[in-house]
Amino acid sequence: FPVTISPWPMASAESSHSVIFRIVTVDFAAQVVVRYDWQVHHRARPMNITHGNILAVFFTASTAEVCEGREWYSNANEYACELAIRYKVNTETAAGVIAALSPNNRWSRNLVDAESMIKVYASGGNLDDLKVATFNKNKAKAITILEGGDPLITLGGRKVRAFYECIMGHDSVCVDGHAYSIWLGQRVPTTKTPSIGVKLYEQIAGDYRTATEQINNITGEHFTPAQVQAVTWVVWRNLKDA
Repeated sequence: FPVTISPWPMASAESSHSVIFRIVTVDFAAQVVVRYDWQVHHRARPMNITHGNILAVFFTASTAEVCEGREWYSNANEYACELAIRYKVNTETAAGVIAALSPNNRWSRNLVDAESMIKVYASGGNLDDLKVATFNKNKAKAITILEGGDPLITLGGRKVRAFYECIMGHDSVCVDGHAYSIWLGQRVPTTKTPSIGVKLYEQIAGDYRTATEQINNITGEHFTPAQVQAVTWVVWRNLKDA
């Protein structure tokens, strides 16, 4: 089922720029189309479909999902800080290890693997025999970071670098397979997500930034693009698990 958003101009004595945004989305579990209408009294940017897909998913979020997504990266940063203090490494190193071990790794296991590697390294142990739930090349990157490598140089790919930057509180957008599906408005299995090159990555990230601007205008809140990506990720995850 597609996820779309459409604006309808509305005449108003209050503002010549009033618009009703009709968010049209789909509950994938119940296969039900849901519509939400907002009246927005400001000049809005023209919307494309993919930007609207992000908005549609965001506005299906429950209060709990918004709270979880909004705090997701700050909680990850807090965990990185805790590891840094506990094992006497810097926060950039801890966050870099977390990011390095993240591909194809469940978040709960990602955190366990990161602490295990940092703990063994800090105690002078042998990391060769330590098992992690991701590829060996990612483990090798984590070791390089523990040995003093710059995470932004060591991590390599745009997605993982952006993930690291989001954990560190930078203004980045992590475009993974779920973010791509949300942007596209279709559930694409992560195993079938196409290679996201520089141009497409920037387009998707740009649409998340534009969606964030619209969300802030509509809600009067201040979300960052990373928070919007995280909220929509939480919604997408929950729809999948429902």
